[in-house]
Amino acid sequence: MSVQVAAPAVELKELSGPMDKAAGPPCEPVTPHPPGHGVAACSLTVTEREAAPAPSCAGERPPLSGCPGLSAAGLPPGAAKVPQASAMKRSDPHHPQHRHRDGGDSGGAAAEALVSPDGTVTEAPRTVKKIQFADQKQEFNKRPTKIGRRSLSRSISQSSTDSYSSAASYTDSSDDETSPRDKQQKNSKGSSDFCVKNIKQAEFGRREIEIAEQEMPALMALRKRAQGEKPLAGAKIVGCTHITAQTAVLMETLGALGAQCRWAACNIYSTLNEVAAALAESGFPVFAWKGESEDDFWWCIDRCVNVEGWQPNMILDDGGDLTHWIYKKYPNMFKKIKGIVEESVTGVHRLYQLSKAGKLCVPAMNVNDSVTKQKFDNLYCCRESILDGLKRTTDMMFGGKQVVVCGYGEVGKGCCAALKAMGSIVYVTEIDPICALQACMDGFRLVKLNEVIRQVDIVITCTGNKNVVTREHLDRMKNSCIVCNMGHSNTEIDVASLRTPELTWERVRSQVDHVIWPDGKRIVLLAEGRLLNLSCSTVPTFVLSITATTQALALIELYNAPEGRYKQDVYLLPKKMDEYVASLHLPTFDAHLTELTDEQAKYLGLNKNGPFKPNYYRY
Repeated sequence: MSVQVAAPAVELKELSGPMDKAAGPPCEPVTPHPPGHGVAACSLTVTEREAAPAPSCAGERPPLSGCPGLSAAGLPPGAAKVPQASAMKRSDPHHPQHRHRDGGDSGGAAAEALVSPDGTVTEAPRTVKKIQFADQKQEFNKRPTKIGRRSLSRSISQSSTDSYSSAASYTDSSDDETSPRDKQQKNSKGSSDFCVKNIKQAEFGRREIEIAEQEMPALMALRKRAQGEKPLAGAKIVGCTHITAQTAVLMETLGALGAQCRWAACNIYSTLNEVAAALAESGFPVFAWKGESEDDFWWCIDRCVNVEGWQPNMILDDGGDLTHWIYKKYPNMFKKIKGIVEESVTGVHRLYQLSKAGKLCVPAMNVNDSVTKQKFDNLYCCRESILDGLKRTTDMMFGGKQVVVCGYGEVGKGCCAALKAMGSIVYVTEIDPICALQACMDGFRLVKLNEVIRQVDIVITCTGNKNVVTREHLDRMKNSCIVCNMGHSNTEIDVASLRTPELTWERVRSQVDHVIWPDGKRIVLLAEGRLLNLSCSTVPTFVLSITATTQALALIELYNAPEGRYKQDVYLLPKKMDEYVASLHLPTFDAHLTELTDEQAKYLGLNKNGPFKPNYYRY
């Protein structure tokens, strides 16, 4: 296996800038509300029943027919002086000298005194009121009749994919529990070559895509080339990535450059249903919805690949699942596939394994290790989205919390920087001495996970490895410890070991589970160990623009490369292409690059237009 740097096959042209309740005394057992507030009204049984006369003047209100302790205006006693129903008629209920209210309060009803014309003060008979709450049990035990598969708590026997979705999606709260696979849907053009949650949500998704376009200047600039030159004309791209508004901008850009696309989701929780609907409405065959089961996940990938009269010649993958499925089910397809573009550390690792074993039968482009992916998506994206994901799911405060971050690669660096800035005490675990030294120099304490597992409040994995957090670690965690993953794969936390009879799973909210031990200890598991930011929140669009542009250029490069340029191996993007992607985003900041003089370029031995760093340079 060799890691090679590709030379661009397509000339990169300079493009223009970016396109252009204070509560009263409680009634027991609960405080009833005024009629119309959705709570059963209380009925009063008067043991000494005598008809009360009508008010002596039109301005006097009738007594409140609710609970004692509330005035006619719904206020607590003392807030309003409203006469109660009495067996005796007052001589003048409006004269201040003819009324006296005792300060005592029994059961919320105040005693009254009456003044006779001769000045004798006598106590009015008290009405004894017995409070009953009609249909109380029925009212407070009322539950929605259509619960479907969702419930507030669940046992370990339920599927790991039975999940609520994040607040980012408009369609999560739909009561429709019918599987999209069982629906017959068509878009406005009459096509049914898609499978999404609800095609009627397309309008919402289109608005989200339009917002994302404003933060993706490079992709919008690339679209300008579609007016004449179409570098992807004839390309048939099958993709498996997160289906978000940012991905939609990428897909529509690929379409504008001449490509045909079919798409599935690489994560069962990250799909935005309304965006998937918008893509389907625009004519893209999309097979994805939030909360897929494992069977749904592979079914969607198969529907993308196995279609009569259409065969892919390019693969865009995130995690390697699509590539794995084609190798497993349709190996003959690789005879016509020109290349694979992979953007995740997990998927790249799989490609290197195939290359080492001599089983990689097409060229592959490693986007994950390109500078524009590693230094921007992995670092800056995670630096912002880690806080967003934790806040949305737990509402926690970070100041003073003890956090251990497993892994100090670019993702780990971003997470640590964000948490440190918020006042958290951050520990780092690392296997690489170079990354470990960087962590120490950045002011973090390097530890082994076993040393701090009993005391930390949050555990975050971002290694790309498996079984980083084992059942032994989970058993030793403190009560209410939060456990989450920022790496692509869901193998970093041993979630499978938690699905045992002695542990109870309890759904708290969307993507948040309590796992409860027999002694009452519980941990808070986020997104069931899957990618936190894209499962539980959103990610910065501008950073994804950088990654998506890199992916688009990698597809253009592999598709247009002359035969023989790329062998059956894994390649890095040419340095010139990384620089080109960066330059497309600079106008957003009104940034102005300094240009080398001829003398300076000669002194450094560089071309004035780049590349400015050798391939071995580490940024």
